[in-house]
Amino acid sequence: MAVSSSIGRRVGKILAWLLAVLVILIVALVIFILTFDWNRARPYIDDKVSQAIGRPFAINGDLKVGWRHAVGETGWRGWVPWPRFSAANITIGNPDWAKQPHFATLDEIDFEVEVLPLLTHDIVIPAINLVNPFVDLERLVDGRNNWTFKLPSSTGPSEWKLDLHDIAFAKGNIALSDQQKKVEVQMVVDTLGQPIPIGDALKQQEAASRSASAQAVGRAGASKLAAQAEAQAASEAKAASAAAASEVQTPAQASAASGPGATSGALATSGAASESASTSAAVSAASGTAPGAPRATPLYAIAWTVKGTYNRTPVSGSGKLGGVLALQDANRPFPVQADVKAGDLHIAFVGTVTDPAHLAALDLRLWLQGNSMARLYSLTGVTLPETPPYATEGHLIGRFKSSGNVFTYENFTGRVGGSDLNGSLTYTGRQPRPLLKGELESHLLQFSDLAPVIGADSKASKAKRGGAAAQPGNRALPVEEFRTDRWKAIDADVKFTGRRIIKNSNLPITDLYTHVVMTDGVLSLVPLKFGVAGGSLASDIYLDGSGAPLKGRFAMSARHLKLKQLFPNFKTMQSALGEINGDASLSATGNSPAALAATSNGELKALVTEGTVSRLLMEAAGLNVANVVYEKLFGNRDVKINCAAADFVATDGVLEARVFALDTGDAVINIDGHINLRDETMDLGVHPHTKGFRVFSLRSPLYVKGTFKDPHVGVNAAALALRGGAAVGLGLINPFAALIPLLAPSNNKPLPCTQLLAQVRQMPKAPPPGVKQQPKAPMSLEGAPVNKSSGGASSPAATDSNRKPATQSPASAAEYKGS
Repeated sequence: MAVSSSIGRRVGKILAWLLAVLVILIVALVIFILTFDWNRARPYIDDKVSQAIGRPFAINGDLKVGWRHAVGETGWRGWVPWPRFSAANITIGNPDWAKQPHFATLDEIDFEVEVLPLLTHDIVIPAINLVNPFVDLERLVDGRNNWTFKLPSSTGPSEWKLDLHDIAFAKGNIALSDQQKKVEVQMVVDTLGQPIPIGDALKQQEAASRSASAQAVGRAGASKLAAQAEAQAASEAKAASAAAASEVQTPAQASAASGPGATSGALATSGAASESASTSAAVSAASGTAPGAPRATPLYAIAWTVKGTYNRTPVSGSGKLGGVLALQDANRPFPVQADVKAGDLHIAFVGTVTDPAHLAALDLRLWLQGNSMARLYSLTGVTLPETPPYATEGHLIGRFKSSGNVFTYENFTGRVGGSDLNGSLTYTGRQPRPLLKGELESHLLQFSDLAPVIGADSKASKAKRGGAAAQPGNRALPVEEFRTDRWKAIDADVKFTGRRIIKNSNLPITDLYTHVVMTDGVLSLVPLKFGVAGGSLASDIYLDGSGAPLKGRFAMSARHLKLKQLFPNFKTMQSALGEINGDASLSATGNSPAALAATSNGELKALVTEGTVSRLLMEAAGLNVANVVYEKLFGNRDVKINCAAADFVATDGVLEARVFALDTGDAVINIDGHINLRDETMDLGVHPHTKGFRVFSLRSPLYVKGTFKDPHVGVNAAALALRGGAAVGLGLINPFAALIPLLAPSNNKPLPCTQLLAQVRQMPKAPPPGVKQQPKAPMSLEGAPVNKSSGGASSPAATDSNRKPATQSPASAAEYKGS
């Protein structure tokens, strides 16, 4: 018993001494920490950190370590103090090639570390406070950048884990100089005084963006755009409600609906049939929960402003972000908002990004405004045509995949000039070129809004959208070149429908449809189809921009064009019947519409059959003075068109009329000459041949000369003077003899219509682009006025057997005849 008691006392003394030593050590450690000048440790810390990051690191101010009671801890844990570290005037150096000496500077950093988790190798930091951080980001043309650090290779996973709960900062600055992307910007980042819910940001941005739309397309256009967006939102909300009512979801489906993908449906309808409903839907989307389900509303915590240049274009804007630590949760949608101007382009969005660190998905309400959609190329790399000023708003969904990122601007609505534009476009990142695919529709299309596509708009319009080429005052065909250098940047497959065209009353165009396909620099519009004068004018257009100069092939067909509707403002044509049908096949080279016209080769043919036309118009064309006066006084009668045919051959931009004739019951009219597309001049002669006996008929040829911009139509003065001189000479001999030159004897021999139509009905042909049209013997029809000066047409042998033939409209002989 004595031995046992002695051992117990001895063990007790040992434990007491150990405990005393431990307490003494802890007290000594606390005294050391509280009294030690930690600035002596700065060289050691600087050296170790510099070695770790491969850059100069320095703490130039005070380094302090203190203790404080834990905030929010209860029980005995509340008695365990937490160390608080702070350091002032911290700098991280840049590589030698950088313009700025420091990659980052910081006035002060301080943070606390929970003690107890250190026992399990967890570094738990409740918050890090940063004071006036500044970060300089630089990248050279060769790809070197200063944000990639050379960290030492790790032999295995670390036993320590970092758990950072929050980051707070007073005011931060970020400078970005990217020579590859041609970006030079300064950004100021600061915390918001009070967090802002995403629904409030959505309403604010919608009002601001619609005000910006008024600056782009005018107040009336912005008002119509808002009405379009509200109608679209109401339609989608109704469709979503109907779908929800008719569909019974399984638990798995309900879970899927509440995930990140739920954003798509909600922000799409945030445009506003009902403000409260749309805002609620947007918040549901951004939080990744189904409407009506419990959710945490995403909050904006950080504000930013930016100013600088992008591709030498001035850039300025502002926006908001969620809290920094929200980035750590990959399943939590991170709220973003921006309102930025780059030159004349104005872009704004509100929405969420899922897993921002890896860019898994984004879901945004997007607004765009600008002077021309073509300018989006420098920002997005998407090749779009020149347009008038535009404004759009819609729903942008993005999915980031290893196989290729996919972005869909779905169910957007917009105004382009005076036209509405609606539809969906999908951009797929793929190799070797991305693809833009979709369908667009305009319910009311201003025909003038199509002019910028081919550079045919006014000089003021060109200047506003930034067009480089000024249209010469004496040229009618557009000289502005196509930007074929952009055609290889992207492939496209887009369908466009213009349901109703608003145009000048002289233009008998009603609607438009085209299918645009662009593959590896080759652009095709198959078809480009207009509704014209009760019929259709369809073209298959191929433009090969993969080389220089551009090579073009054109196949055109006109079907069932009503004479009456072709000339709506001519009273003398309102009783006209009959139809015009025709075809053309041309090839050309050149980088503008004017250059293509100036090098065109091929054939153009047209027919008018079994129609009627105003006799007054025919008599006026024949200058039958007495009959014109008679028709003016006693009414107007119609004459039957036996046939009309036009057959032109194009050679190096010059159109020669092989056959251009009209046969009616009263007259045969023949037209010859040429139209020069190179200098835009005309030299045509109109020769009337009267059927039946006419009194006081001058029967003198007419001429059509001048340029497309300034044409001149008149009477052949030499022929008229000859007939007038003959009348005067005969009048001196016998007054009644003076009437002889003015009498028009009958020329009852009509055109051989059957043979003529059979010849013209043959489909036109064109050689390959850049190959001159081969001459062909002029058409010879017994009894028909033939134009001897024609250069002929190409033979089938002259066509390129290896190229794809131009598509012709499948018209039967009866259809082509217009019967």
